[in-house]
Amino acid sequence: MPAQKLYVASTNDLGKRLDVALADAGLYPTRSAAGKAIEDGLVLVNGQTPAKKQQLRVGDTVIYQQPTAQRGIMEPQDIPLDIRFEDDHLLVLSKQVGLVCHPAEDHYDGTLVNALLHHCGADHLCSVQGEDDDRLGIVHRLDRDTSGLMLAAKTDEAGFALMDAIRLRNVDRHYLALVHGNIAGETGMIDAPLTRHPKDRLRMAVKDVPQARDAITTFTVLARYAAGAKDDGFTLIDCKLFTGRTHQIRAHLEYTRHPLVGEPVYTTYGPKAREAQLGLNRQFLHSYRLGFEHPATGERMDFLDNPPADLQAALTALAPRETEVTPTGQEIFAALAIAPHPTAPQYENTWQDW
Repeated sequence: MPAQKLYVASTNDLGKRLDVALADAGLYPTRSAAGKAIEDGLVLVNGQTPAKKQQLRVGDTVIYQQPTAQRGIMEPQDIPLDIRFEDDHLLVLSKQVGLVCHPAEDHYDGTLVNALLHHCGADHLCSVQGEDDDRLGIVHRLDRDTSGLMLAAKTDEAGFALMDAIRLRNVDRHYLALVHGNIAGETGMIDAPLTRHPKDRLRMAVKDVPQARDAITTFTVLARYAAGAKDDGFTLIDCKLFTGRTHQIRAHLEYTRHPLVGEPVYTTYGPKAREAQLGLNRQFLHSYRLGFEHPATGERMDFLDNPPADLQAALTALAPRETEVTPTGQEIFAALAIAPHPTAPQYENTWQDW
């Protein structure tokens, strides 16, 4: 039987329909999934069986259960996909915020795998992550609230080749990250092993213990923003992954005491980092550049993805506080159509050169 979990309604839930509130809080992947759970009797409000349309009040106690994902019987779901390239071997797509890559205990449908099943069909997706079909097409992952470019494979041959290329560090993966504080240097490397946090299994932690796995992230400063009355300033950086550990960039940046803006979990830096989130409801982390050799044709493939509206809005809000845009930052700003402060020079798009 699925474990029961507790959720207490906050001011954010006031007046919302129950199914909407449960989906908005991330307790179920979609409103329809929340509605089905309510209809199936998996949700109680203040000890009573509710209706989907029941409106929540602050302090209402919600007890909910989530059915365990049934391996091997994944259902196709018509979830929009922003596909940037597709052939008989692979897809390159820009994953939207809120889309989980594959089922797990807390999200049993509404995932990228469900969407790929609808778009491609099970017979046209690789199964290199295991025998069960809840990983079909998956060769690497992005966190639920990390947006941007990622790969999916249609054949096992392409899937194994891409996974091997990632392992050998032949897939060029770059992320835009806005962090708290002023990073003084222009470039840096974070070489710090990661393992599960000893007290919180949902977190990763830098630990020099036998079970930790090596994790390497490099970064280049793109722009700096002056401190304000309620913050320590900000730095926009390009992060490049050399390994692909769970929550790697998020945990590494917290470790350096420059956590991501909007970060909901890795926020031990201090109260200013927790409060100065620039209106974001998720971490400022976007997979904006992806480069690799096509596993079948050998052709070099390179893709760029502009940051979505919420991240663009945060940068626009910071523009008056811009103190520096580095030469690399100037090129990336031009390539991604990120507007500099009006008094700054306009930048030439030469991204192919870096």
